[in-house]
Amino acid sequence: MTHILDDLHWRGLLQDSTGLDELREHLDSGPATFYVGFDPTAASLHLGHLTQILTARRLQLAGHRPLLLVGGATGQIGDPRETGERTLNPPEVTAGWVVKIRNQVEPFFDFDGPVAATMVNNLDWTEPMSAIEFLRDVGKHFPVSKMLARDVVRTRLESGISFTEFAYQLLQSNDYYELHVRHGCTLQFGGSDQWGNITAGVDFIRRRGAGPVHAFTTPLVTKADGTKFGKTEGGAVWLDATLTSPYAFYQFWFNTEDRDVLRYLKYFSFRTREELEALEQETAERPFARAAQRALAEELTTLVHGKDETDQVIAASQALFGRGGLETLSPGTLRSALSEAGLATVPALGTYAALFKESGLVAGLGEARRAAAEGGLYVNNERIGDADAEVSVDSLLHGEFLVLRRGKKTIAGIQLQS
Repeated sequence: MTHILDDLHWRGLLQDSTGLDELREHLDSGPATFYVGFDPTAASLHLGHLTQILTARRLQLAGHRPLLLVGGATGQIGDPRETGERTLNPPEVTAGWVVKIRNQVEPFFDFDGPVAATMVNNLDWTEPMSAIEFLRDVGKHFPVSKMLARDVVRTRLESGISFTEFAYQLLQSNDYYELHVRHGCTLQFGGSDQWGNITAGVDFIRRRGAGPVHAFTTPLVTKADGTKFGKTEGGAVWLDATLTSPYAFYQFWFNTEDRDVLRYLKYFSFRTREELEALEQETAERPFARAAQRALAEELTTLVHGKDETDQVIAASQALFGRGGLETLSPGTLRSALSEAGLATVPALGTYAALFKESGLVAGLGEARRAAAEGGLYVNNERIGDADAEVSVDSLLHGEFLVLRRGKKTIAGIQLQS
């Protein structure tokens, strides 16, 4: 069986470490307790967090014990950003987001057995601490010169950084110490942008006379052109289905560029090395088939949203282009799919030509008539012969939707205003 560190290295998931030889020896000595943290600075996690979630899942599958921290304390502060001070959310808002993010993280892990996962909240040990205790027991061990050396802090010194954000490193370091004392945690990992905070925690534990402990980071995921991963024109791709629909989530992965898809499969897929190498070969031989993109989209959508939702998404992708029955799609899936394609709301139906114009698939009524005469217009996958015919309400799917298509690939939707 491949060692977990060798697997992470092959997948490109190891960037920095406090010492891989020492970490390998530590992991080989028996189940290690490790932690990874997520700050509730929004109502949902996004794709950028998947690297940490799935890396933690790999470690658990390799026989190590996860502590999954949702930062009820650090979430009220926010790690410093290069762009400026964060807006501080009210404690009750953060508390609500803690619950939501816990619910997102939990399905990825096993909470029974010898390496059962545990959810933890740093508010449990941070809130009871007085300011004097924080300054004496934590702050005393942090040289300001080292804190100032952190890249994001140096960047912010000229534009201004509050003591609140400056002190974030102390809170995160104390989390590692508390988890070490309370749960025997000996390994922390996170994204490479957290390396300064993580090594500060390792050093803090040493200064408190505890340890030894270990750490590593995963790389920040980017696109081949260097742009940010997990962003679309509409903003971040969220794990919450109400913020990013399963259909949109699937399409994000399916639309991955060829030059990125094999790297993303290594990062995010639980397929074996042999399976991924087979996909790599198929992609090289038949790139038009998009087998790697399809595999990535199906696996990740199933991991995040479940098999039933994934089946609905795949059915919608096929049905919209005439390769399946539209009537089998749920109203929610159909609405999500049409919203991605472009969904226009109308107060009344009128003629086919008018609806195609309203949808933006044609520039005007004359163009609609010409396209229909050439056999290029479809409504609910039925070819339209007469563009000036009135559309019947009986044609509406679920009593409110029409699927419009021009040619083989251009889709839009109409929704009758209720």
